[in-house]
Amino acid sequence: MDNSSTKAKSLQSNLASLLKGATDAKMPTGIKPMLATLTEAPFENPDWRYEVKWDGYRAFAYVQNGQVELSSRNNKSFSEKFYPITELMSKWTINVVLDGEVLVIGKEGKADFGALQNWRSEADGDLVFYAFDILWYDGKNTMELPLSERQAILAAILPTGDDRVRISKVFDTNGHDFFEAAKKMGLEGIMAKKSDSKYLPDNRSKAWLKIKANQRQEVVIGGFTINEGSNKMFSSLLLGVYEGKKLQYVGKVGTGFNAKMQREMMEKFRELVTDKNPFEVVPDINKPSRFRPNPPKATATWLKPELVCEVSFTEITSDGVFRHPSFEGMRSDKKAKEVVLETAVPVEKGTGTKKTKASAQAKKLVTAPNDAGRRTLLNPKEETQVRKINGHDLKFTNLSKVYWPEDGFTKRDLFNYYYQIADYILPYLKDRPLSLNRFPGGIHGKSFYQKDVKDKAPDWAKTFPYTTSDGEDKEYLVGDQEDTLLWMATLGCIEMNPWFSTVKHPDHPDYCVIDLDPDENTFEQVIEVAQEVRKILDAIGIPGYPKTSGSTGIHIYIPLGAKYSYDQSQMFAKLIVTLIHNQLSDFTSLERQIKNRGGKMYLDFLQNRPGATIAGPYSLRPKIGATVSMPLDWSEVKPGLKMSDFTISNAVARVKSVGDLFKGTLEKGIDMEKALVRAQEMLQ
Repeated sequence: MDNSSTKAKSLQSNLASLLKGATDAKMPTGIKPMLATLTEAPFENPDWRYEVKWDGYRAFAYVQNGQVELSSRNNKSFSEKFYPITELMSKWTINVVLDGEVLVIGKEGKADFGALQNWRSEADGDLVFYAFDILWYDGKNTMELPLSERQAILAAILPTGDDRVRISKVFDTNGHDFFEAAKKMGLEGIMAKKSDSKYLPDNRSKAWLKIKANQRQEVVIGGFTINEGSNKMFSSLLLGVYEGKKLQYVGKVGTGFNAKMQREMMEKFRELVTDKNPFEVVPDINKPSRFRPNPPKATATWLKPELVCEVSFTEITSDGVFRHPSFEGMRSDKKAKEVVLETAVPVEKGTGTKKTKASAQAKKLVTAPNDAGRRTLLNPKEETQVRKINGHDLKFTNLSKVYWPEDGFTKRDLFNYYYQIADYILPYLKDRPLSLNRFPGGIHGKSFYQKDVKDKAPDWAKTFPYTTSDGEDKEYLVGDQEDTLLWMATLGCIEMNPWFSTVKHPDHPDYCVIDLDPDENTFEQVIEVAQEVRKILDAIGIPGYPKTSGSTGIHIYIPLGAKYSYDQSQMFAKLIVTLIHNQLSDFTSLERQIKNRGGKMYLDFLQNRPGATIAGPYSLRPKIGATVSMPLDWSEVKPGLKMSDFTISNAVARVKSVGDLFKGTLEKGIDMEKALVRAQEMLQ
């Protein structure tokens, strides 16, 4: 028996043993969380375990038979809002109820509460669900089991392979060291949990303690002020906490929010404006202090006390007001009536110390998901979304409009694809004039080319003035960053058609292209011709890079390094296709006119001219199947290859797996003179 089988049997045996004490039960619903009590400082006790105090939204995951409900601590649904977690859990084969925290991993591997609050899609940050408890598993209520056993069950059953769902790591260590390590990392604090504690829903227990690295508190927004002469939407928020049924004023906060946040908050405030002061005592908003002896005159607008936010502060003054508060974010997951002032209980008495170095264990408490690449720009529900791309607001509309009817792919899928593939496609668009092939009605609707974008492109977009061969003056859009790419997609550009040259050397292409364009041929014959192209290129000692066209043919790129003119490139391509035609004249043609080809495959060399374009690498195509023009390794160019192998559904995963097989086309170009000598010898 191999090691993996032995390990699996051992795990199942251990799991069965752990579940012996659990009672049979149906899956619970609407659970209210077990809450921790604030304590003054860390402590050391061998009967306690430590975890990170996450800076996110508390959440329950109910998973049964592929159906998932993700809900807040107040049983508000998170399922649609945090759709990547819901979709991931729906693929599980286990039935389970988890207690955990949803957070966004920001820069430097830290939880970013502000990013979580404003999260709309995976473009806003890496979403992670940290599971720290298991309340039910496959017909068994586990809440009566000791915490240590629940954590062992959780470790045994939680699926691996996608670390957007993770176990909140348990540290069996020195509480003081762990707390200091968490502080150094800028974390919110730590949790201490008694190893033998049961899970007590809707209970604030002293068996779970929280130790905060910084002073933070949820507060109710009871109004806002506007200072005389200010052009801000509001100057400060008026804050309170409940004592019984009375809202007690705890101060005002005027820092921590930008203009965009203020606009969004004012939208919520408008519905809650009231003439009634919500606080037990009317606050003196113009009261001077030793820090601001002459505060600007302000007026107050009262709000119904329904909104909750979180603030950080340095201390609470003797009259119960927060000192130096700073706004941290809105808390849509918490009810206003539940917001009370947290007061710390005395420190747990220590009974011993442990020698484990917590600072070493805690070096990487929070990391971005392993596959933290781009996922979705737009969420799956909202029909109109505005996203900031490279500092520019782009509006995406009619997102459920179907572009590929036979396959069901929509505009949303188009935008998400180009967002995900951007790092790979942009090198082939960068600094290149682009012909816009627009399909505003989808692949079967009317389409048209647009080359001139004068007075039509955004003011931040790069353009290139160029006089065409027929004497027309045009202003071409130039490929730049993802903002340009996605703006093109909003116009209905399903495919991306860049020039072979850049604006830096418009008359000198970076590559020569051999376009195998079948007529009445089979794709097996296209593959046969491509293989012949490779033999010829090998014989004359130059590289070639193949890709599917995404339609019916294959393109082979030969790097030139912008050292030769279009005329030279076209002449060279003609020589190559002549050598091919000499070998395979039964089903290939060099005739430009379709009527003169006799149904044979056209070996197109005339694409190598100024202003000509073909679908670039990684471009989608307006074809049934939502195919992609995919770079290939030569070993893949063999019978069995199909155009349908590479689509909007799998192209991103493939490129992440194999890398950019086309990057050689942008590197050092060939020595055309030497290649020509060898090619001429083959013609003789």
